[in-house]
Amino acid sequence: MAIFPKNFLWGGAVAANQCEGAYLADGKELNVTDVSVGLMNDPDLKWNPDNGRWEPDLKPEKVYLSHEGIDFFHRYKEDLALMGGMSFKAFRTSISWGRIFPNGDEEEPNEAGLLFYDRLFDEMLKNGMEPVITLSHYETPLHLVTEYGGWMDERLIGFWLRYVETVFKRYKDKVKYWLTFNEINNILRPGIGFAAGGILNIHPGDTSRPNADLTEQMIYQACHYIFVANAKTVKLCHEIIPTAKIGCMLSLSGLATYPYSCNPDDVMGVLEHQRKQYFFTDLMCRGHYPGYIKRIWQERGIEIKMKDGDLDIIRDYTVDYIGFSYYRSAVLKSGKAMKQDTGGSVGIDNPYLSGTSPEPWKWPIDPKGLRYICNLLTDRYNMPLFIVENGIGLDEMPDDNGKIHDDFRVSYTRDHLLQVEESIKDGCNIMGYLYWGPIDIVSAGTGEMRKRYGFVYVDRFNDGTGTLQRLKKDSYDWYRHVIETNGESLHE
Repeated sequence: MAIFPKNFLWGGAVAANQCEGAYLADGKELNVTDVSVGLMNDPDLKWNPDNGRWEPDLKPEKVYLSHEGIDFFHRYKEDLALMGGMSFKAFRTSISWGRIFPNGDEEEPNEAGLLFYDRLFDEMLKNGMEPVITLSHYETPLHLVTEYGGWMDERLIGFWLRYVETVFKRYKDKVKYWLTFNEINNILRPGIGFAAGGILNIHPGDTSRPNADLTEQMIYQACHYIFVANAKTVKLCHEIIPTAKIGCMLSLSGLATYPYSCNPDDVMGVLEHQRKQYFFTDLMCRGHYPGYIKRIWQERGIEIKMKDGDLDIIRDYTVDYIGFSYYRSAVLKSGKAMKQDTGGSVGIDNPYLSGTSPEPWKWPIDPKGLRYICNLLTDRYNMPLFIVENGIGLDEMPDDNGKIHDDFRVSYTRDHLLQVEESIKDGCNIMGYLYWGPIDIVSAGTGEMRKRYGFVYVDRFNDGTGTLQRLKKDSYDWYRHVIETNGESLHE
């Protein structure tokens, strides 16, 4: 019996900053991920005491792989043909804001950047794929961050709306599915807020490290401006493209956090940890600030500046669907610190899981965690869900015969898709499944090529060498067969 709907959006997902390269081509200027090697590291900025500004400080000894990526900017026709060869129904990528408004605060857009995405979306449609487009995927123009402090300045809302109105009007006949801010809840994670939320303290007391003295007050204020921008973006999208759907995008692996025991402290600890994720979906899906966050603000002396009408716009323009990523689950024990990696939360080892991904990352493999999240979100919001990131990074090379036998990836993906199927049986309204990194791209977290997710191998290495040749892995034909049978082959 067919479980996946006929219109299920099978496909894959990438991000402009991890694949495009050509980081200063056609008038583009630097963005936040152009000045760092991975999200987990400090950005390469230096404090200029003469003008009281943070400035780029790119290191000649470093390899910034994202500057060339996998050269998708020049090879997108070849790469999209490979995706079409797997019978993709949808392909997710992002528009690099800096290609459209290089510094972010210009009055007029950059036509060369607009033309690139015209050609890119046309090619997706030619290959039978619906474009699923993220408006901001760790790509805030650097000038907006070093000049204004990014989203800690209310003026960002106006710059942002000029950008999104421009792309909505330009691509209204080509793009039906939009996402606002990628994994925006990562703005609360230490060290990642610079890239995830585009925030920087431009009047620091400590100039030894960028964002060394960010406060909760600053971060929550930036969140409020982002919530207002998100709601106004939904409003604009519905006005300019009435047939389009626009969603939020969150990193929700943290929802799959289990209590270590039935100790009430463990259970309450999980509830509080999950609320760090729900804070964003509650605002973007329910349209109001929940009581638990008001308590945090009151107890910590946080006062958010809000304009008249802000709460009304947040209430009236909620998103159409929830897009999210899921990679791993975690176990929380009261009194033990919860750490973070690029896959999500990291707590106590879970002895009930069958294993982990291979060295060096060793993420716990928990397909049922995906079903758990789908049901949590359905019970809380009763909204369509779109799994826009799920996948496994492996350290792999072609063998002597030029083949890559990635059975582990096939097993991982099959097991997760079977839990998506169970979620649909549970009554979850799931729009689609987009495997993360269907072609090898630069890792967001560590800025390296060694962590390969793709069904397609790209010959590029951490030192920047490589031919950029593309090579299909065994998983390529497997995933194609899954899509062509609409999931029925998962039971073969």
